[in-house]
Amino acid sequence: MALEELKAQIALLVSEINNQPEDLHELYELIHQKLNEFRGLGQPLPADLVALEQRMLAEFPKKKPGKSGA
Repeated sequence: MALEELKAQIALLVSEINNQPEDLHELYELIHQKLNEFRGLGQPLPADLVALEQRMLAEFPKKKPGKSGA
């Protein structure tokens, strides 16, 4: 995937946060995936998106394997 296309997809996801706040967790997951694609390409990540990712990670921490809610 071209770098510019990846940037455009992330920008669209970020704008969706304002339009669909009820889907915040799902949007975070998608943004996280796209940022990982950036990392995979060896591209530097924009500081504002890294900060967003960190805030969302604090709000929606990843579940640890082997842990159950019951």
